[in-house]
Amino acid sequence: MKSRITSILNELKQGVFEKDAELSLSLLAALAGQSILLLGPPGVAKSMVARRLKHAFRDARSFEYLMSRFSTPDEIFGPVSISRLKEADCYERATDGYLPSADVVFLDEIWKAGPAIQNTLLTVINEKTYLNGAKQMHLPLKLLIAASNELPTEGEGLEAIFDRFIVRVLSKPISSETAFYEMVKGAKPAAEHQCVAQQAFSAEEYLSVQKEIDVVDVPMKVLLAITHIRKELKDVKEPSQDVHREIYVSDRRWKNIVRLLKTSAFLHDRKEVILADLQIAVHCLWSEPDEIAPIGEIVARAIFSEYLDRLDAVQKAVSYGMNVRRVRESLERAHQRGDHRDDDLIIFDHFYYGVDEKASPNTYIWVTDFRSMPTHTQNEPAVRGVMYQDPNCPKRKIVRAFTNPDNIGEHGVELTRVNLYRDSSALYINGVRCPMRRGLRGSVLEQASGLEPAGKRGNVNPEQYETEVDGLFQEAVMLSSSFKSHLFVSEAVSKLIASQMDSFKRQIALLRADVRKLVYDE
Repeated sequence: MKSRITSILNELKQGVFEKDAELSLSLLAALAGQSILLLGPPGVAKSMVARRLKHAFRDARSFEYLMSRFSTPDEIFGPVSISRLKEADCYERATDGYLPSADVVFLDEIWKAGPAIQNTLLTVINEKTYLNGAKQMHLPLKLLIAASNELPTEGEGLEAIFDRFIVRVLSKPISSETAFYEMVKGAKPAAEHQCVAQQAFSAEEYLSVQKEIDVVDVPMKVLLAITHIRKELKDVKEPSQDVHREIYVSDRRWKNIVRLLKTSAFLHDRKEVILADLQIAVHCLWSEPDEIAPIGEIVARAIFSEYLDRLDAVQKAVSYGMNVRRVRESLERAHQRGDHRDDDLIIFDHFYYGVDEKASPNTYIWVTDFRSMPTHTQNEPAVRGVMYQDPNCPKRKIVRAFTNPDNIGEHGVELTRVNLYRDSSALYINGVRCPMRRGLRGSVLEQASGLEPAGKRGNVNPEQYETEVDGLFQEAVMLSSSFKSHLFVSEAVSKLIASQMDSFKRQIALLRADVRKLVYDE
C-alpha cells in the first residue's frame, strides 16, 4: 500500500510546485473519509489540488463551486425537479452533476455561503448523506476540499462547520525562485495538466480500505502521547507574548484525528499507529495560524515524551551516583587532612546528614554542604541557603548551602531562604540551633532514611547506564528515520520535529558524558 500511495502522489505532483503537503494530506483525508480546509490567498492553486485529487479515484466525478453570499442551494445541490413535482408531487432536486453526485468536491470561499447551504453541508461532511425531499441519499463523496483566504468570522454561527474540517493547511505562494521560474515559463497552467494516476482506487477498493483502517490498533504509547497533548493544549503560550490560552478540541474532532492516524498507519503497511503518525495532528488542532507553531512544539514534545521520561530517569540515577561519589571523596579528603570532627554523624541515603527529629522532623542537609560550612566560633557571617521540599520525596525537607536558588526554582520548587552556620555538634537555621543525628563511633554510620524516593537505583552497576543510554539513542535514531520516510509530513512540521530531535540528541550526549565520568573517573 505504501508503494501504491507513493506512486499516486508522484503522479499527482507532476507539474505542481510546492504543494506536496496539500496533495498528500488531501489524499490522506480522502482515504480516511475526512474533509480538508486550505487557507491561503487567491491564486495559489488551491482549486488545482481538488482537480488533481479526482484522479486518485477511478472513474471519479468532481464538483467545484465559488461561493458568494448570493449562492443558492440550487447551485450546489441541483435544481428542483419539475417533472417529479408535477408527476408525484415530490419536492426533489435533480442532483446529477451537482455535489450529491460527486466523489471529490471543491467549495471555494466556503464562509460566504448562506445558512441554508452551510446547514446542509454539516450532514454532507459528517454523515456523507443528503436529504433529497423525503429520500435519504448516501453520497459517493470521498473528499470535500474547502478553500478560503480568511478564517470564519466569530459570532456568525460558523463554528460547527469549521469544526467539520479535520485537516487544515496553510496554502502559500511559491517561495523558491527556481520553482517560481519553472512555473511561469510553463506551457500551460498547472491546473490544466491532466494527470492520470495509474494505480487509482476503484469504488470497491475504497470501501475495502475503510474496513482495513477500522482494525488498525492504537497502542498505549500513542494514547499517552495524545493525553500529553490534550493537557498542554489547556495552557498554550502565544508566540512572542506573555499570554496563555486554552485551545479547545472537541471529542468528535479527536475521534476523527485518531481515524487519520489509523489511516496513515495502514497506508504505511502497518497494523498499528506509531508516534511518527502523530505529526499529522499538527494540521488538525489549530484554529488560527498563530497557533500552528506552539501546537507543533507541543506535539513534538509529546512524541518524544516517553524517551525524555526515560532519559530523565537515567539522569536522576546518574546524578544520584555522582552525588554519592562526591560525598565519599569529600570524606576521604577530610580524613587525609586529619579532620574527624563529624565522624559520628549518621549519613542517610548515601549523601545526607540528618537534623534531630525533635528540632526539625524529616530535615536533611547535604554532607558536603555541612562539612564546608563555617562554624559559629569562627565568628564568620552566616552563609545564604535555601530550604525546600524534595520534589521526588515530598515528606523530606532539604537544606542546601552555597546553592544557586534560581537553578532550583526553575523546576517549580518553592524555596525558603535561610541563613546557615554550624558549631561542633549542631546546624543553625536562621539562628535556631538544630542538633544533628549521631551514632556510635566505630559502628556503621550509613542508614536509609525511609524517605528515599524510588527510581534512584543507587545499587545498580553504573556500567548498565551506558547500555541504557546507548539503547535510548538507537531508539531515537529509529524514530527519526520513521519521520524521514513518512508520506504525510509537511516541511514546517518536519522542522519542528528535527529541532526536538536535535535537542534530544544533545541531552543524550551530555548524559553519556556524565555516565562515562561516573563509570571511569575513579
